Amino acid sequence: MTQFQNPADAVPHLGAGRILFLAVAAAVATSTSYTVQPELGLIAADLDASLAAASAAAGLPIVGYMLGLALLVPLVDRTSARVLVPAQLAALAGALVLAAAATSVELFGVGLLLSGICASTGAQMSTLAAKHAAPDRQGRALGAVTAGISAGILLGRIVGGGLTDAVGWRAMLLIVAGACLICAVVGRALLPRQVPRALVSWLGGLLSTPQLLRAQPDLLIAAIAGALWFFAFSLVWVGVSLALSLPPYGLSPTTVGLYSLAGLAGMAATPLAGRLADRFGSRPVVIGGLVLALACTLTIAPSLGSAPLTLLALALFDAGLFAAQVANQSRVIRLDPLRPAQLNSTYMVIYFVGGSLGAAAGGPLVSTLGWPIAAVTAALAIAAALALYLPRARVSAERPAET
Repeated sequence: MTQFQNPADAVPHLGAGRILFLAVAAAVATSTSYTVQPELGLIAADLDASLAAASAAAGLPIVGYMLGLALLVPLVDRTSARVLVPAQLAALAGALVLAAAATSVELFGVGLLLSGICASTGAQMSTLAAKHAAPDRQGRALGAVTAGISAGILLGRIVGGGLTDAVGWRAMLLIVAGACLICAVVGRALLPRQVPRALVSWLGGLLSTPQLLRAQPDLLIAAIAGALWFFAFSLVWVGVSLALSLPPYGLSPTTVGLYSLAGLAGMAATPLAGRLADRFGSRPVVIGGLVLALACTLTIAPSLGSAPLTLLALALFDAGLFAAQVANQSRVIRLDPLRPAQLNSTYMVIYFVGGSLGAAAGGPLVSTLGWPIAAVTAALAIAAALALYLPRARVSAERPAET
């Protein structure tokens, strides 16, 4: 049976320049799942399709992303980064070209689904950053790449909408595909060439996921906690957007969209959270982030009509949950240095399931029970995640070092 080589001996540490590249490339890859969302009406008309069909197609990248998390991210444990990441970026570019050339909404959807699968390379890059950073800088490296992913989510809609207005949606997709190809070329030159030697096959690793969760209780706790707060995160943002558009507020879509700029605070918090996790351990950062997010959620439950207070609370809410996410993910990757990508893949799949459920629940809760009930539901989910961490924090306080 093939054994792993010692990761510390196999791969040199990545410097700040290469970590910066991973952050930028992760932003570009992640943004591709959001670039078509601002212009769905135009795309639907161009493809002679209904708006509902175009909207369904625009949601396929997220479905593909979850498939990529499960199927492709574990390849980091067994494939050279210099081969894997550029190949996936090149495939992402090809999928975008397919979507740009589509003459039907069905083909457009296929291209976007494939692009979402390949966009999961952003999660591969976060694993690589933590895996190949110096031991005392793993959290900082992970925070930098996570900030890039956050920037991709936020800026994808802005850049996609601006380019579409300037050159059309098909040319916009081709430009983004070109950016992916540039990242692929640079990655081919900068990323490590070493090939990890895996203990089991790729399929064996996938099938062993349930056993992995049983063997690693800390992974299961981290994944459930992350799913709970991502449920709350998605519920709050979907709920806020819907509540502000309904009476008594009745804000325009453009005005509602401006509230999303509060998410910049979350992007800014991720590198700091990584540094704090390196210095103090993951648990204190997770607990602090969850307490802050819980307080903010309870603050905006009754006060959505105050724009300054809502914006401040949303900014701190994002900062708290992004900080918790970086620290939690950093801890997951450290659980087993021989298979960090498989751990990260398992964690992220469960994490995204929670987020998907939160997004699905936001609309029905706000429309039937009102925004305050939706906010309280999100607060309960955060409190449940906090409850999972607090007992372990007391146990860890008795230990000289965190696992």
